[in-house]
Amino acid sequence: MISVRRGALAVLTAAALLAVPAAASAHRQWLLPSSTVLSGNDPWITVDAAVSNEIFYFDHNPMRLDAITVTAPDGAKGEIKNATTGKFRSSFDVQLDKPGTYKIGTASDGLTASYKLNGETKRWRGTAAELATAIPKEATEVKLTQSARRVEVFATRGSPTKEVLKVTGQGLELEPVTHPNDLVASEPAVFKLMLDGKPAAGVQVDVVPSGNRYRAATGEMKLVTDAQGVVTIKWPGAGMYWMEATVRGGKASVPAERSASYIATLEVLPD
Repeated sequence: MISVRRGALAVLTAAALLAVPAAASAHRQWLLPSSTVLSGNDPWITVDAAVSNEIFYFDHNPMRLDAITVTAPDGAKGEIKNATTGKFRSSFDVQLDKPGTYKIGTASDGLTASYKLNGETKRWRGTAAELATAIPKEATEVKLTQSARRVEVFATRGSPTKEVLKVTGQGLELEPVTHPNDLVASEPAVFKLMLDGKPAAGVQVDVVPSGNRYRAATGEMKLVTDAQGVVTIKWPGAGMYWMEATVRGGKASVPAERSASYIATLEVLPD
């Protein structure tokens, strides 16, 4: 393990923690499904995936699709189909071939470091397994952070089910009290955030409605979880919403500060 000098271990800037490569702090990562509540014998959805300045508007980078996973209602692994990546967005299809609720998204847990070597600032990104040989022993001002991120959407064929909603106990996760595919504009939604399997109290939750590019005010809501990790969202209307929460702390697998974030896209239906 690398020996880190006293006082050298510190949190990287929030922009470095939360951004994908080449994204600035204002850029937001998201998945946008064509629909989340479906019926019929052979329903499909198309999902756009991007990193942008404005929610659900393609203006920066596509999201990479190599880490996208699909979990079927029975817990089995599904697959993405017809995947494409363009200049500003990626896109893929998911066939909902079983009744119930699907979870689609990514989960990552990596390390980011900055250090000085021969007077030059260097940066590194990788895994805990690579850390031991990644940074030269003569490096100084080493700053190391472990960051975990989840980006998810949910889609249901027929009646909602709960199998895919079970938390894993790793990172920041959503434990819905209100099912994420049972949201209507007239009813507040209750969600619970869990950090490494425990309630995440006092965490800021940002909720942004779609279409803010065309409004003078974004309509963004800033909420905070209570002592049990619970947050209640009162929807101003029907539509697609982007939700993000970030917290520092939790279990790091190496001597490092840790940041965990959770992102979801939610569809709120009219009454």
